[in-house]
Amino acid sequence: MIKAVFFDVDGTLVSHAKKEVPESTRMALDKLKEKNIKCVVATGRHILELAALPVRDIDFDGYITLNGQLCLDDSRSVIGGTPITGTDKESIIRLFEEKKIPLVLVEKDAMYINFVDRQVEQTQKAISTRVPEPGSYTGNEIYQAVAYVEKEEGERLKACLPDCKITRWNDHAVDIISCRGGKSSGIRQYLEKNNIRRQETMSFGDGENDIEMLEYTAIGIAMGNADEAVKMCADHVAADVDGEGIEKALKYYGII
Repeated sequence: MIKAVFFDVDGTLVSHAKKEVPESTRMALDKLKEKNIKCVVATGRHILELAALPVRDIDFDGYITLNGQLCLDDSRSVIGGTPITGTDKESIIRLFEEKKIPLVLVEKDAMYINFVDRQVEQTQKAISTRVPEPGSYTGNEIYQAVAYVEKEEGERLKACLPDCKITRWNDHAVDIISCRGGKSSGIRQYLEKNNIRRQETMSFGDGENDIEMLEYTAIGIAMGNADEAVKMCADHVAADVDGEGIEKALKYYGII
């Protein structure tokens, strides 16, 4: 019996083509809640960003944010967190201050960028999100960094940040998190807090940063608009976000 369903946001809950959560998805979420099945966001985004997206009016039962690095309950109180530490943290701060590549630092209550160029503006526009404000490192814990780099530069980052996971969410941008974290880690913390077993979970996603989540939950669903690598690791491939994918997959498995 499924007791919790975890949803990626961009390209899964939210269609950036139509800039909305499809009505079929909203109805599916309502049906899950009627059956007391927890609906939880599992996203690479910060909780502050969700307020600017079409999901802002949906009451979720939890928030796995920053690719699992910061986990919140339904009242948005912190369940757990996994900041970047050690020499990798020092390297990220150095990269941020050198300003050779655009880099966002993400803290518990804030996110800011070292500088903005045209590529940053275009990448953020593609996900219907404003560009973070420029700022200086505050000295606080860093839960995630976002680097606006092409594939070759992304590979160089992996070499100089050995204790971090780097996942690409756009042709021009990657998320950087501690190797001790990830969406599966955040989900595990949420399940422990709510006494739910891994065998009682389902997840939906479309990006590279969703792969470990789809593999971790009992049933992993790739959206029809997902990358091919994501589809390969999923238990089921749904229709795309604009083709009632979430509703159809939940009905396919008899969840609603």
